[in-house]
Amino acid sequence: MQQVDSKLPFKLIYSLGQHPYLGYLIEPHIVQLNTNGSYSLSYKRIFTNTIGDFAPALDETDYHLITLLDEIEQTHIIKAFNKKAIRPVDFFGNVFDEKIYDRIRPKIEQKMLTVLKQLQDKPLFLMSKDGYPADQEIHIADEPTSILFHFRRNETETRYFPTLKHKGHRLDFMYKGAQVIVNKEAWLLVENTLYYFDQDIDGKKLSPFLSKRYISVARNTERRYFETFVSNLIEKHHVYAEGFEIKTHKENATPILKLFYVPSGQSFLQLTFAYGPYEFSAGTEHPVTVRLVYNQEADTYIFHRIKRSLAWEKKQGIFIEELGLRKKDLLFANYVVNGERESIVDWLNNQQHLLLEKGFIITQAKSDRRIFIGKTSLEMAIEEGNDWFDIRAVAHFGPYEIPFVALREHILSKNKEFTLPNGEIALIPEEWFSQYEHLFLFTTNKHSLKLNKTHIGLLYEISEHTELSFHRKLEQLLNFDSIAEAPMPTGFRGELRPYQRAGYNWFHFLQEYKFGGCLADDMGLGKTVQTLALLQRQKEYLKETDHAKTSLLILPTSLLYNWQKEAEKFAPKLRIHLHTGSNRLKDTFGFSHFDLVITTYGVVRSDAEMLSKFFFNYIILDESQHIKNPTSKSFKAIKGLKSKHRLVLSGTPIENSVGDIWSQMHFVNPGLLGSYSYFQKEFVVPIEKKKDEEKAARLQAIIKPFILRRTKDQVAKELPPKTEQTVYCEMTEEQMKLYERIKSEYRNALLDNQLQQNGQGNQIMLLQGLTKLRQIANHPIMINEEEAFSSGKFDTVVEMLQSIIAERHKVLIFSQFVKHLQLFRDYFDREKIAYAYLDGNTKNRADAVNTFKEQENTQIFLISIKAGGVGLNLTEADYVFILDPWWNPAVEQQAIDRSHRIGQTKNVFIYKFISKDTVEEKILALQGQKKALSSTLITTEESFIKSLSTEDIQELLR
Repeated sequence: MQQVDSKLPFKLIYSLGQHPYLGYLIEPHIVQLNTNGSYSLSYKRIFTNTIGDFAPALDETDYHLITLLDEIEQTHIIKAFNKKAIRPVDFFGNVFDEKIYDRIRPKIEQKMLTVLKQLQDKPLFLMSKDGYPADQEIHIADEPTSILFHFRRNETETRYFPTLKHKGHRLDFMYKGAQVIVNKEAWLLVENTLYYFDQDIDGKKLSPFLSKRYISVARNTERRYFETFVSNLIEKHHVYAEGFEIKTHKENATPILKLFYVPSGQSFLQLTFAYGPYEFSAGTEHPVTVRLVYNQEADTYIFHRIKRSLAWEKKQGIFIEELGLRKKDLLFANYVVNGERESIVDWLNNQQHLLLEKGFIITQAKSDRRIFIGKTSLEMAIEEGNDWFDIRAVAHFGPYEIPFVALREHILSKNKEFTLPNGEIALIPEEWFSQYEHLFLFTTNKHSLKLNKTHIGLLYEISEHTELSFHRKLEQLLNFDSIAEAPMPTGFRGELRPYQRAGYNWFHFLQEYKFGGCLADDMGLGKTVQTLALLQRQKEYLKETDHAKTSLLILPTSLLYNWQKEAEKFAPKLRIHLHTGSNRLKDTFGFSHFDLVITTYGVVRSDAEMLSKFFFNYIILDESQHIKNPTSKSFKAIKGLKSKHRLVLSGTPIENSVGDIWSQMHFVNPGLLGSYSYFQKEFVVPIEKKKDEEKAARLQAIIKPFILRRTKDQVAKELPPKTEQTVYCEMTEEQMKLYERIKSEYRNALLDNQLQQNGQGNQIMLLQGLTKLRQIANHPIMINEEEAFSSGKFDTVVEMLQSIIAERHKVLIFSQFVKHLQLFRDYFDREKIAYAYLDGNTKNRADAVNTFKEQENTQIFLISIKAGGVGLNLTEADYVFILDPWWNPAVEQQAIDRSHRIGQTKNVFIYKFISKDTVEEKILALQGQKKALSSTLITTEESFIKSLSTEDIQELLR
């Protein structure tokens, strides 16, 4: 090889040569041209990285081909196979063997085929033995060649040979020095022409005939030869036979689904196709299948050649997959159901009509157990008694009608196999276990299906997937989404918003059908107002009857006064008795003079025996999560009370666990959720531990008619942008005593004549006294950390906060006193409740604000009113708590505006907490009187004190 000069004429050629170890390869070379345009003896083997100055002679195809040929050059192959550097002579001499050749050659051939198919218009040469690349020019045939295999069987042997045809003429290739260049998809070199074939033919089937006219097979070995080699050849290629017969069949096929039932495992279907007497498994890629029949007596062979419709077969596979099957494995045509709940037999039963219509045949694998395949359905009719539903249900398995109650033990024990009268085994549909299990669990009689009327939700759920026939009244009851309008009481003051009116109507729906219920609206949506409207209506409706008229309301102590205030405002005609304190009634005789008796959970625990002797109209529990623990004294005491109707109110009926709902539902509708242990096993554990969505949906269906919940978001359009409410808090007994003592001390000191002569001193003394009284109204610990006093206001705020946190809302809590905020900080730290905090000493305000704004679990922001009253944008909050009234309402308003400002998309609820019968209540009244003055002048405690008259001061300290 001499150096090639790129400045002189040259040409890129491709050269076919035989590597001593790797077989035939193609190499790209640049060859210098002589002055007459012929090829000189100067040439250069080129690679992708050595094209250099020869680039102008290459087109895009050349670049692509050279890249491919780089990959089959010996150096590249050695590197791919041997990671350590090794000389080619050492690799081929010491490492290379037949095994390596068998691994490498197919990959080389794959690349060779890609190159050969793109060389049609390129200069192609046969390389000389000494390596000259432009020795003999060769051409690629411009049309494919066909091949026909011949078999001639006579009494002694069978001769086998191929004939080739190119352009209608026989191609003579035997004894012509022909070479098979590539085995996979054979390419044959005959007299400087490369021939390729119109079908995939393995070059190894041609190789024996390059120097042989035929292959002879003796009679004693022909049987095996026919069964394997000849059958395979007839399947894939054109064959001409003498001495035996080849019959071609082309018939319409029938798709067959064969059931393989596995009792304790995964049953499956096998898809096959019958072409006449021949059956084939789906998914095979051979368009022609050969079956050999040998007649020993006549000593004849017949090859049956069955032409299959693979495209049609594929469509049948797609059809059953679209109906809900998927392949169980890639190698076999076995199918299982594409889902967890339905079994393969359920699928067959459900799809049988469609399959038969489409021409499928359904069979079963041989077994001593015959599975019933046919239409399976359930027919239900319901009759309504006073407190019961009688369910008449019949299961249909083809022609057999079985009373559904006969399947009770099968469904409860998850036993799918039910033996029909004819001995066939019917497999109970998978969905029946999940859809009807609770029907049997909640019925008390093993021989009939009788449900308590409170299980209306179960029937409602069943009606969504099963055709039910009802008594007309029952149908109306099931359709509880459209509830009739109940008349409003004439003595009710105020107007219910549309969603509150819907709640009021729902109370009457429950009453009509003798159900109990839980009103679970978000905090702030007016559960109290809706309930007061109901109680006022009861007062007016029961006036003329002899029925029980007195209702009982049980609530946390912290809400006692608030209910009283709301009742005075909205239902002033209700006669209310507070059954609280140490001087409460010792018997129930006096209750009948009142419309409503209000008491606390603590009092009910103490007076359970006495209260259980009275029959109430309604028993209503507020913040009913107080009885969530069924082993608690509160629950046991309340469970023993008697009434005509029962209601519970709670923004958070489920606080921590699904289990919380059981005792509340058991109180309003006994038996609705079964026993507590059953409820834990059937619902709490599957829902909480296993995240069982089906069980959660079932529980939802059972309790849905009896729980009415509206969130702020759902009723946002009906709410004003900002709702303010004053929450009155009852002080504890110790708190009240301390407050009265301190108030007396300051009142006496101020009325002392000596002090009255010192106006300035009076103001300071008054300011100190009022501040101290305000602190006691908040929490006695604020003036005496040694005392272990509790605070009514603190308890009320904590109670309301629990609801807000459970409902996933955010709240701003403002106080004038940093010490007051600290009490809440200590409580949140103890309870591990996340919060943000800001007062005048907070160094990094931005961190506190960002924590609240960005962290989802930080729902509480404690803010000193002085530090956070201005300059903050906290629209993430939709609740604002003002813990203590400020002298100047404008400052309170600034605090509220941290949340209620531009960018706020939610309705904002503002709660002001006022301790009843304290200076706080009186400040509130004074604020109203001095509104005009306060808006301009009153900005501090001092200026507020100066604005007070002698009568004002006497009122504050009265």
